[in-house]
Amino acid sequence: MNLPVNSHRDPITIMVDGTIKQVNPFTGTEVWTVPGRGNRPLTRPAVDPTPLGRHDRDRRCAFCSATPLATPPEKSRMVREDGQWRILHGQLPHELAESTAEFRRVPNLFEIISYDYWSKNYGYEMDPGTTKRMADYLADPAGRAHVLDIVRTRLSAAGKDSDLPEEQLLEYAPAYFGGGHDVIISRRHFTDEATHTHELASSGSLSPEEHFAFTLFTIDGIDDLYQRNRYAPYVAAFQNWLAPAGASFDHLHKQLVAIDSRSVQSEMEIARLRTNHNIYNEWGVDYAGYRNLIIAENDYAVVHAGFGHRYPTLTIYSRSPVPEPWLQSNDEVRGMSDLIHACHAATGAEVPVNEEWHHRPVDLDLPMPWRVNIKWRVSTLAGFEGGTKIFVNTLSPDNIRDRVVSAMYRLRDEGLIAQDIRIATECLPRRNTLLYNPLLQ
Repeated sequence: MNLPVNSHRDPITIMVDGTIKQVNPFTGTEVWTVPGRGNRPLTRPAVDPTPLGRHDRDRRCAFCSATPLATPPEKSRMVREDGQWRILHGQLPHELAESTAEFRRVPNLFEIISYDYWSKNYGYEMDPGTTKRMADYLADPAGRAHVLDIVRTRLSAAGKDSDLPEEQLLEYAPAYFGGGHDVIISRRHFTDEATHTHELASSGSLSPEEHFAFTLFTIDGIDDLYQRNRYAPYVAAFQNWLAPAGASFDHLHKQLVAIDSRSVQSEMEIARLRTNHNIYNEWGVDYAGYRNLIIAENDYAVVHAGFGHRYPTLTIYSRSPVPEPWLQSNDEVRGMSDLIHACHAATGAEVPVNEEWHHRPVDLDLPMPWRVNIKWRVSTLAGFEGGTKIFVNTLSPDNIRDRVVSAMYRLRDEGLIAQDIRIATECLPRRNTLLYNPLLQ
């Protein structure tokens, strides 16, 4: 194999004393794992869990199912009727009780990139469909009252005067219809079997079928943001699970953010891709295979223990020849979803996690595979990392692999993850299985 551009080192080097030095072949991030630090438990026992109260199950937070008007107006919802998944769009307040939303897509009350950003910097205007939806919602008395309440909440939280005339408050309304920062919210706050407050419903506690719907609904939201904002070359998708990973609520949700530029790290990765179009095979999945870091696979995706990441990481790759998730078949999406779900189930609901999606920016001329990193937020960056830009990761790739493989065998035996997942040595010893590279198709 040829080393990536600007790199003259093997991604994983094991020193005589056992120190493991890693360099991410795509970003150049340098990580060390020091001997003896990887055997610590990932979680601590829950502190003083309390019994669930009468309203806790569906009113615990603003994302809960019994309080749909605590969030900005819903853009869409995923429902299950007669065993089939359907997406309903633009419900009015009086329609919300007519169906059970397994997943909801709503604007983020506190946008990372605001509607004003797009409007003032690019002259962005809502498309006709969104404009009509806003007009219909504001024409509905309950809808108008809902929007006014949301705007007052937002202004008060920002320390601004919320005691304004209605017409002034409604000037903020477009942000909650045509904005580019959405939240995908799952129905459950706690598991169906929960009796205490620490028994949260996580990605891993969903069934494989529910997680597939969660994934499809997220992809539909990404596609919709691209369709409605011509100035956004990329939509970031991610999931923060638990407060140490950046979650505002301990309620399962993903976030979608339309952005207008690539990060420095993304540009570095693209520069390396230009020198070697097969880099994700050679320095991702194939290299992981040579180092015995492949954890599991199915016909459509593969997961390996990550290397060169600030936090212990699992990396899931789509094997589809189609780089865009929204253009993939349901079987291809299901394959990715099943492995992502299995990784969450193996990690456990008690571990703070960031789930990061990566796909080809819509303006990029090179193919790259859809891939997802699941990062365990089990350490805190300190002065050594800040000063040297060398990150100390408490778990080695081998340690990550062993923990997850063991858990996946158990979960598969218990029927809690997809049964067609091949684990560890069951995986086939093939090369170049990521078909995003046209030369391999």
